[in-house]
Amino acid sequence: MKDYYGALGVSRDATEAEIKKAYRKLARELHPDVAGADGEERFKEVSAAYDVLGNAEKRAQYDRGVDPRSASGGAGGPQGFGFEDIFETFFGGGAGPFGSAQRGPASRTQRGGDTLVHTEITLEEAVFGVTREIQADLADVCSTCHGSCCAPGTQPQTCRQCNGQGSVQRVARSLLGNVMTTAPCPACGGYGTTIETPCTDCSGQGRTHSRHTIAVDIPAGVETGTRIRMTGVGDAGVAGGQKGDLYIEIRERAHAVFERRGSDLHCTLEVPMTAAALGTVLSVDTFDGPQDVDVRPGTHAGSTVKLKGLGVGRLQRQGRGDLFVHLDVVTPTDLTAEQEELVRQLAALRGEEAPEARLAPIGGGVFSRLKDAFLGRER
Repeated sequence: MKDYYGALGVSRDATEAEIKKAYRKLARELHPDVAGADGEERFKEVSAAYDVLGNAEKRAQYDRGVDPRSASGGAGGPQGFGFEDIFETFFGGGAGPFGSAQRGPASRTQRGGDTLVHTEITLEEAVFGVTREIQADLADVCSTCHGSCCAPGTQPQTCRQCNGQGSVQRVARSLLGNVMTTAPCPACGGYGTTIETPCTDCSGQGRTHSRHTIAVDIPAGVETGTRIRMTGVGDAGVAGGQKGDLYIEIRERAHAVFERRGSDLHCTLEVPMTAAALGTVLSVDTFDGPQDVDVRPGTHAGSTVKLKGLGVGRLQRQGRGDLFVHLDVVTPTDLTAEQEELVRQLAALRGEEAPEARLAPIGGGVFSRLKDAFLGRER
């Protein structure tokens, strides 16, 4: 199989731009009109290499070990490399903001840009969703000229230099002799018309800026970094062009009690040692109002109670996450003499006046529960 990369003198990981640049350089040097008959075969070889490597699909086939030119009979020159590419290769083609080969005058009308604003919401608003009014400085179609860019009572005039064509032709000398080149008209900028009397309210842009108040529906489940797109609500374009889009990026404020992990909420509930030993029912304030938490007798520190469906609404999905209440058994440190005596009596009744040290097996005990809680937070 032919070495097309070697023919162009590029590496196998060369970019599209590097391949095109290498081909242009070799094409100038080896063209028969420049190098004569001696460079004809080499020129064909380089052209064949660019035919393959200059096409993403053919290049992929070649990299897999298949020569697409051999599969198709190897006929023809570089596919998709027409007169405009040849013109650009030798003469630059008059490339500019209006393309490598301009045909007719360019339009002044341009689409408006996209606008990004930020808004902060609370965790509760992320749970249920909210409608929020935001402020944004946006461009509107000029109310004076209505996007024409001209002062009232005037209109664009045909360019005298290019007669409305938007481009001018010049004769340039090259290796092949005199050639005609085409470039955007310097007088009108390629538009074919000039604005003799621009609108003073918009400085000839066809749009003005003002502050807007926009109502945004923020769905449940959004989080910091979520972007909401409002199509056609951004800046108006130049010369009456269509509006761009408005993006609202969410920043979620941290909550003093609840911690969010995806669509679930987590909180810590302090339980007195006696209540943990005997069992009780405690009421917890949630975003859905007070909820009962059943603390079963003999509850250990680090135990968790799940309140199903009381978490965050799932973005673009049905249902909500869960609320996990982590129980923290609080051991008293300020016992009175009477309370301390009662505890000593309890220890005596349980035979725990001088307890023996017993190591918990791996996979159980408070450290394991703390590890599981930590890993759950990381996930």
